[in-house]
Amino acid sequence: MRIGIVCYPTFGGSGVVATELGLELSKKGHEIHFITYNQPVRLELLSSNVHFHEVHVPEYPLFHYQPYELALSSKLVDMVKLHDIEVLHVHYAIPHAYAAYMAQKMLQEEGIYVPFVTTLHGTDITLVGSHPFYKTAVTFSINKSDAVTSVSQSLKDDTLRLFNITNEIDVVPNFIDMDKHKKDFTDCQRAMMANENEVIITHISNFREVKQIPDVINIFNTVQKVLPAKLMMVGEGPEREAAEELCATLGIEDKVVFFGNSNEIDKILCFSDLFLLPSTTESFGLAALEAMASGVPVISSNTGGIPEVNKHGVSGFLSDVNDIEDMSKNAIHILENSERLKLFKASAKLEASKFDIHSIVPVYEDIYKRTTSKCLNL
Repeated sequence: MRIGIVCYPTFGGSGVVATELGLELSKKGHEIHFITYNQPVRLELLSSNVHFHEVHVPEYPLFHYQPYELALSSKLVDMVKLHDIEVLHVHYAIPHAYAAYMAQKMLQEEGIYVPFVTTLHGTDITLVGSHPFYKTAVTFSINKSDAVTSVSQSLKDDTLRLFNITNEIDVVPNFIDMDKHKKDFTDCQRAMMANENEVIITHISNFREVKQIPDVINIFNTVQKVLPAKLMMVGEGPEREAAEELCATLGIEDKVVFFGNSNEIDKILCFSDLFLLPSTTESFGLAALEAMASGVPVISSNTGGIPEVNKHGVSGFLSDVNDIEDMSKNAIHILENSERLKLFKASAKLEASKFDIHSIVPVYEDIYKRTTSKCLNL
């Protein structure tokens, strides 16, 4: 099939999922067209089956805010006609599903019908979409989609609770390529991050308030008082500066490394012993899944879709949001005994394998086939 994929080309989970999905589909012989304003960060190699089309948004003084939805919908029309794209898969309801619907209507005027599949990822529903300014447009876009998927049952439930949805929503979880998480790094490289007797604790996020960065640091601070430890903080965002100041206040700045955005996440996770994700909410918890795929147990909150990924007492532990004491206790429980840590590492990897990309992508293929065949019968 010829598939157009629309996503945010950033380090965020939705962009990563969309890119990995497109690359895997291309390996299966599908022709993939990424349509967005920048080349996705995980899209390192273009090929005969993978193409990138940049959406340009001209600067006009007339507009206080440049009309990206208009530029995107126009680009979608042009790319569908030029490359004979059979189905569009848009990630995020706003603005992508809205733009896809407008493109669909413009194409219909020329006798072309292209269905579009909308995947809901989280903040497009729970944060942006539920705002009164956008709620009507989000509801409209979801209901007008030819197929809708959600990355977790929790997010589906939130969508049905927050919006008047008449469309069916299929739960298709996020995924991981287990083949990419095979350890091939040496122990001597681990020594660059920590001493031999130190455990390595890691957190990866966009450092927004919802990620509870102070909780990450306070949990680590409790752990390092009991066990020799280092904390690896990976990512960029508005909470980073405050996090560095908190480390200095606690006197642990020499035990915490701030990497910023990194393309070596696999290597960092390979040497990690524990992953912290105490978020206020997560629609799925892709960072936790990536950690588990590398054999890293997870200490997390029990909110949103996280319990669908991190199994309590198996791949790690779940605690109430902001329960730093319980999270710290659970972290120490895993780390203080080497045999127990080894068992949790193996269990985390086994749980992650249930979300392997080779099991999930065929589900999307079936949705594409179902959607296009349905449209042919209209």
